[in-house]
Amino acid sequence: MFEKLESVAQRSEELTKLLSDPAVLAEPETLRRYAKEQADLRPVVTAYQEYRKLQQELRENQELLESEAPDSEFAALIKEEVTSLTARLETLETELRTLLLPRDPNDERGVIMEIRAGTGGDEAALFAADLFRMYSRYADSQRWRVEVMNASATETGGFKEVVAAIEGKDVYSKLKFESGTHRVQRVPATEAQGRIHTSAVTVAILPEAEEVEVDIDPADLRVDVFRSSGPGGQSVNTTDSAVRVTYEPKDRKGLRIVVTCQDEKSQHKNRAKALKVLRARLMDLLESERQTHLSEQRRAQIGSGDRSERIRTYNFPQSRLTDHRIQLTLYKLEEIMEGRLDEVMIALSMADRTAKLQAVEG
Repeated sequence: MFEKLESVAQRSEELTKLLSDPAVLAEPETLRRYAKEQADLRPVVTAYQEYRKLQQELRENQELLESEAPDSEFAALIKEEVTSLTARLETLETELRTLLLPRDPNDERGVIMEIRAGTGGDEAALFAADLFRMYSRYADSQRWRVEVMNASATETGGFKEVVAAIEGKDVYSKLKFESGTHRVQRVPATEAQGRIHTSAVTVAILPEAEEVEVDIDPADLRVDVFRSSGPGGQSVNTTDSAVRVTYEPKDRKGLRIVVTCQDEKSQHKNRAKALKVLRARLMDLLESERQTHLSEQRRAQIGSGDRSERIRTYNFPQSRLTDHRIQLTLYKLEEIMEGRLDEVMIALSMADRTAKLQAVEG
């Protein structure tokens, strides 16, 4: 680990020199790349500098202790300082090991979020709408931008399906653990006898893909247009502006991805949005296939990543949220449904880092 830390510190010094080089300053793209690399290394370098400083202090205190009488008052103070420094060094060493873990290359990306009602009929659709509202409020608190790509609303005000693009700083890093089946237990408004019903909603979080990252042959695409529609006559267009894109690559028999978008009145905009969702789904599929060949790495992830896995339960009568992957239980469901997700996100991130550290260390 310490060889790696020395290498990181040396690279940071090199970057400092490069960022003041006139040749680099004249190349905006190179300058941007070096500046980003240095910014990524800064937390590691800062922590390592602190670690070396504490090590020096510990050595000095140990030398002082050797020159003092064991039972003197000053020796007792030095022993306390040695104990404190040792504890701080152990904590910092764990932090450094965490900082050296490979960063998920998708962490800084925006995402395509897909929320679909599962078992539970209208109640599942209403909870899908509740989840979308929860995530939208959380996005507002993070100053992210949410753009609805496609929505299939119900007469009761729920969603059979809602697909949205979320863009901003580190969106994927914070939302990536939300993929899975979310179960809700509550009394539906239509339940006359007050019985608790259990429904389910699936959430998929897909990192956004750039055009250059996913090769899509136009010959493998079929684009159909039709008139958009909504419940109760809402969002009904008199022109064929809605778009359905079907992707069936000739070199991948059996693969078929269908994306529909009707949120915009412009056919051109709906087509662009549909292709954006298609690229994200395709990149997610390719990444999933790659991960099947990396079983050792999968041990460092939270849960299996299978979207059919029940990851969380929202129990409204008890105001309880339970995340089954990390045995987290919070009795503040009303706050969470208002978008106050920080405590959940931090717990999931910490559990992920701990699991990865354990996997690396054996």
